[in-house]
Amino acid sequence: MTEGTTTSAVEAGDTLTRLEQEGEIAADYLEGLLDIADLDGDIDMDVEADRAAVSIISDGGTRDLQKLVGRDGEVLEALQELTRLAVHRETGDRSRLMLDIAGYRAQKREELSQIGAQAAADVKSSGEPVKLKPMTPFERKVVHDAVKAAGLSSESEGEEPQRFVVVLPA
Repeated sequence: MTEGTTTSAVEAGDTLTRLEQEGEIAADYLEGLLDIADLDGDIDMDVEADRAAVSIISDGGTRDLQKLVGRDGEVLEALQELTRLAVHRETGDRSRLMLDIAGYRAQKREELSQIGAQAAADVKSSGEPVKLKPMTPFERKVVHDAVKAAGLSSESEGEEPQRFVVVLPA
């Protein structure tokens, strides 16, 4: 291995260690939250796409955990921000941690990927740009990725909270 390769491997190891530490801090914070709320759930941690990913899952029904998702994921978004703040408080670094509860984000990601792929297909057939409804940053990212996978480009337009994706012809 060359010196540059060694340095890259060490940096990748350091990044993985840092992201695993973020996951541990987030898991501790969320376990405390579950205890306070008297909700049952297991914490699953992973590293995906250079960010810590933490999921709260339930062996039993997910009905209780749905309270933590809220309408259209609003409570989930707020809990994610609070968890990121808890990680920031401990590490001093900004966190890009992703939180999923009861599989809500995983299901949403699948739906959004289909929306992005359908929009790309519509643009390919019509040759005209397609504007989608306003979305959260997470939702827009998933759609951008799906459009890119379909071989087209997209961009976000507008101001929060009315920011939306525009799928562009080739």
